[in-house]
Amino acid sequence: MLLVYPVNEIMKYIPVLLGSIILGTTSGNPLWSLIPVALVAAFGIARWFTTSYRIDADHVQLRSGIVARRTLSVPRPRIRSVDVEADLLHRVLGLAVLAIGTGKQTDKGEEFKLDALDTSQIPALRAELLSHTGQYAPGPVDEAAPPHVSRPDALADSGVEIGHWRAGWVRYAPLSLTGLAVVAPIAGLGAQYGVIDVLSKSAVVQHLDDDTAAIVAITVAGLTILTLALVNLAACAQYLATWFGLRVLDNGTTLHLRHGLFTTRQITLDLARFRGATLNEPLLLRAARAAQLEMIMTGENPRQKILPQAPRIAVERTLDELLRSRRGPHADPSAAPSSAAAQPITGSALGTVDLREHGPAARRRRYTRAAWPVGIVVVAMAAFALAGGDPSPWTWTFPVVFAVVMALLAEDRYRGLGHQVLPGTSGPTWLITRRGSLDRNRDCLEAPGIIGWTVRQTFWQRRAGLATVVAATAAGKKSYLVVDIPIDQAAALIEEVTPGGLGRR
Repeated sequence: MLLVYPVNEIMKYIPVLLGSIILGTTSGNPLWSLIPVALVAAFGIARWFTTSYRIDADHVQLRSGIVARRTLSVPRPRIRSVDVEADLLHRVLGLAVLAIGTGKQTDKGEEFKLDALDTSQIPALRAELLSHTGQYAPGPVDEAAPPHVSRPDALADSGVEIGHWRAGWVRYAPLSLTGLAVVAPIAGLGAQYGVIDVLSKSAVVQHLDDDTAAIVAITVAGLTILTLALVNLAACAQYLATWFGLRVLDNGTTLHLRHGLFTTRQITLDLARFRGATLNEPLLLRAARAAQLEMIMTGENPRQKILPQAPRIAVERTLDELLRSRRGPHADPSAAPSSAAAQPITGSALGTVDLREHGPAARRRRYTRAAWPVGIVVVAMAAFALAGGDPSPWTWTFPVVFAVVMALLAEDRYRGLGHQVLPGTSGPTWLITRRGSLDRNRDCLEAPGIIGWTVRQTFWQRRAGLATVVAATAAGKKSYLVVDIPIDQAAALIEEVTPGGLGRR
């Protein structure tokens, strides 16, 4: 711990320390640059002497602070999850960070984290913190287990493996925007510090003239290919660093996730709080028959990811395993149902069942909204021409191409719009709603998790005879929308999902 804290503090103040080193070097006295390093390291060492925690019968307390002392106190019944994380330095030293989750969104400075705990203390501490939830209920002890393996760790590792990361899934990493999210800040930082000025003043750029159009085209094409390669490489690297070695274990009461290449993370989720799942299908992933799986749970991350970019069949299989406890003791998803309404709810059913279309009015609304940007472009170009501008005839091909692209997007948005209600044979009824094109979500929500309904109409929806039905829940994103449904079907949908939900007049 005396090594981890100073190193972490130095890493946080790297820009300041670099500035002090440069200042000390230019002033001719480099020893002055060591003073800030020593002060930061001393501050890190002081954290060890001023940080402590205690667990009593009712609360968990964390006391920290050097100048301003503060105490974070969490009632033990409020503890919803315990996450364990360890970066490279922690792993080398046999340490880990234990974070307590209460189901409430907190600022970064208010997070309850016990940093640099001995890994041998983690299993017993996690079991004690979660003892009130019944996640570590007494059970048979494996007498053959090695003496260094504690019983809580063995229980956390037990269960059925319902998801397993495979190296071949890396090919799906470039099909998301994670690579762009990594490269864009680096490119922006480089532009801020004058990289663009250096390139524009280089000898190659200065000698370009009108006779080198071919060279310019080749250069632009090369830079584009290089950028795409960097974005794809960054996406693959981020994917490997985050999800390498992922295992998802289900022991009937909890879901246990382990993943990470450099920084390992363990997440324990209480399945009693499971309310559904979201299949995230961005456009490129959808074209490659892939998706991501997110959990809808009360008191947890609104977008708790269970599987990253993976084949659609793997996502549906994992979702199917999550639904085992929801089917009832006698439901057999492999058996042939007697009727369509009596079909057992499976992960494949939630992921592939045909959805009800929302009708021609919803389609017109998609095309109308797509036409507005095209109209603005046409009006702007016409105003420029009437003001005396002389646009090239070729520029008028842009609004045509733009209109075609927007029409295709509108049609895809309509095809992605829909909902379905699946009544369970021996389990709960499910509401499935889907919307989006570039980033499409298929939300599957259990009816018992819905605590209220809202029927919403904008001015334009009223004119089109449409409405948005909002299912309110305490889990996930808190509200799940059935967008642009015909208004005369809204009441029937609510009654079908939650009979009696409309009340009596």
